[in-house]
Amino acid sequence: MTAEPATNSKEQRLISKLTLSARIDQKLFNAVYSRSLVYNTCWEDPAVDRRALELSPNDTVLAISSAGCNVLDYALTGPRKIYAVDANPRQTALLELKMAGIRELDHAAFFQLFGRGQHRDFSPLYRDLLRARLSPFAQTYWDVRTHWFSDAHGGFYFRGLAGTVARVFRAYLKVRPRLTTLIDDLFATRSIHTQRALYEHEIAPLLWTFLLNWTLSRQVTLSMLGVPHPQRREVVAQHPRGVAGFIRESLEYLVRHIPFWSNYFYAVYVLGSYSEECCPEYLKPKQFAALKAGLVDRIVPEASTVTEFLQRCPEPISRFVLLDHMDWMSFYYPEALREEWEAILMHATLDARIIFRSAHAEPRYLERLRLGSTHRPLSDLLKFDVARARELTLADRVHTYAGFHIADLAA
Repeated sequence: MTAEPATNSKEQRLISKLTLSARIDQKLFNAVYSRSLVYNTCWEDPAVDRRALELSPNDTVLAISSAGCNVLDYALTGPRKIYAVDANPRQTALLELKMAGIRELDHAAFFQLFGRGQHRDFSPLYRDLLRARLSPFAQTYWDVRTHWFSDAHGGFYFRGLAGTVARVFRAYLKVRPRLTTLIDDLFATRSIHTQRALYEHEIAPLLWTFLLNWTLSRQVTLSMLGVPHPQRREVVAQHPRGVAGFIRESLEYLVRHIPFWSNYFYAVYVLGSYSEECCPEYLKPKQFAALKAGLVDRIVPEASTVTEFLQRCPEPISRFVLLDHMDWMSFYYPEALREEWEAILMHATLDARIIFRSAHAEPRYLERLRLGSTHRPLSDLLKFDVARARELTLADRVHTYAGFHIADLAA
């Protein structure tokens, strides 16, 4: 390894200032993350994940749980077992509530809860049917939050940190009725040509105001959406128009290429609920029935870090879904990330496949992270399918990550 280049006094001062700023941001992000449900729905496209993972009945999966939507989606493909791991126990509590609902409720009641985000009888349903199915932490968490599924503040999908941002945006739309009508029309279109023309000629001139661009560029907004400073920094470094410009570019790709009438990721945060035609797979009657018939029992929720779980994991893992957590771990906790990858490599089967996302198309931690006694970079230990990842990125209905990565263990 070569030595780091020398820096002059000015550069040293800038680095010290950045380090102080990063430390402050780290404390803020940790404080928010450790006390809150961040994600009330997943913000990664499971249809893309399924095609990348190529799950089989013999696979054992480790997936970071987030809101649990995608874990339930993967279960529909019938892998042998899915360990749903999340360091934030509130996220695990949400998955547990969904699993309890699948086991105890009929489809109509379940859809009211997690499709509409509202159920007027949720308190007695929770007390009589769901609570006993939950872990002690989840019981304590939901005991005081049954009101989240009332019609107050718009229901469940306007709760949690990401939901709060969505609620603020919805309030903003209420004072701009013309823009609200146009956005509702966007979701009602059934033609790519129509949605593109509607966006370009009518919505875009009204949507991208100075206030919206400024709000999207604030770190406090991004932290509430689960985006820490290191990810924001990566986006700013890659995009000449900053975070707001990147978000606009991502949205405009979707408008030009992906049907909005079936894009449930954006619909739920703009409209406040899913519809029967526009919702995740686990909310559809046939798929709900398959989960209820036994597929949900293949999911094992685990409230822990990836490393902690793997240290007690009873079996090898053939598929890993790591989301984007390495972006911030590589910045804040590089040693913990190194330990995590050593645990992953120790427990991975020879044919293991790993997928993850990043704010950077070519994340630098793949070279910086060195493992084992020979200190080989992580990039040397993995074989990336760049062409397949690029192809699947074009079909991604969220499209907010610069990098989607598919990797097998290198021979």
